[in-house]
Amino acid sequence: MIVTEKLFEIEDQTEKLIQAILASKSFESYKINRQAMYESNEVQKKQKEFLDAKDSFERIEAYGNHAPDFRTKQRAVRKAKRALDLSEEVAEFRFSETEIQTVLDLVGMAVAKTISDDIKVDAGNPFFEKGKHSGCGGSCHAS
Repeated sequence: MIVTEKLFEIEDQTEKLIQAILASKSFESYKINRQAMYESNEVQKKQKEFLDAKDSFERIEAYGNHAPDFRTKQRAVRKAKRALDLSEEVAEFRFSETEIQTVLDLVGMAVAKTISDDIKVDAGNPFFEKGKHSGCGGSCHAS
């Protein structure tokens, strides 16, 4: 690659874009909610309960329905995961995480569209509807 003034201009614009994203309300909300989630004793307790239930289930999972308490342990994992996901701090964090992902998806699509309409952008949000998606069509991992 040949280094030109154009490359330096692109680098400067990229840095401005990064700083704008880092200064945005969406990112600030993300940081606050992330910190609140990690500092919450309730979330830590629920996360430990989930990890313990998951570990207990994984030890017998390979045996399937033949293992004693298979369904009970499976339900315990789901119940612990649901309790963790529904805690206020985790829910707020997930919401702000989705919000910042949407911002990043929009930026990626805007950059791609500026170059060409034919560029496919795989948005991180599967519910993203404001542009073309390019998934692998189910054959990404075909060997």
